[in-house]
Amino acid sequence: MNEPLLALRGVKTYYGNVIALKGVDVEVNEGEIVALIGANGAGKSTLMMTVFGNPRAKEGEIRFAGRAITALPTHEIAKLRIAQAPEGRRIFPRMTVMENLQIGATVAAGADFAADLERVFALFPRLRDRAGQRGGTLSGGEQQMLAIGRALMSRPRLILLDEPSLGLAPLLVQQIFAAIRALNERDKLTVFLVEQNAYHALKLAHRGYVMVNGEITLAGSGRELLRRPEIRAAYLEGGVR
Repeated sequence: MNEPLLALRGVKTYYGNVIALKGVDVEVNEGEIVALIGANGAGKSTLMMTVFGNPRAKEGEIRFAGRAITALPTHEIAKLRIAQAPEGRRIFPRMTVMENLQIGATVAAGADFAADLERVFALFPRLRDRAGQRGGTLSGGEQQMLAIGRALMSRPRLILLDEPSLGLAPLLVQQIFAAIRALNERDKLTVFLVEQNAYHALKLAHRGYVMVNGEITLAGSGRELLRRPEIRAAYLEGGVR
């Protein structure tokens, strides 16, 4: 059997003396969308940041494309074609949309810039209209599109998306999730998704994990997890959908 594209084995992460990840095992296979769901403070964002080495895993191993990356600096991890759209978007607010996208392309081959830019604009046409506008003046939904677009400019094999629907109106949430599905189905992009909106995340994902207090408590296909009564009770408004 082929090795997963991304694998975390027994990963423990600390903030000072406080343990945030308690021996986490997660796999993301090439071509999959994998969702990680859980309540606020469960450790989901910490897991995403630990993949990028900030904070650093104190125990366990992280492997990408068959290579141990646990001890690599963040900038070296980015060069391996892993991209991240972090929680809170974290675009550069004083820079224009175009400048933000150019920064995203710094680890990719410059010869592909025009094609990559066109792909982002085709996925998010609103960004084409806002190309000369400062990032800080965009709406929340447009900033999320820009954060994803900036990550895509690095031509990643794997993209980590942390709470892409956070704070967005329902219509924009649908647009963001449709874009993620298109990237996976059309471009074969592998997606690891952290999301509080369990219904949308598990409906979209091939597989999912549930995190509680820094530990993985459940795993299965997206459909299996959606059907589980404890998931419906905890994350789907008492199962009403």
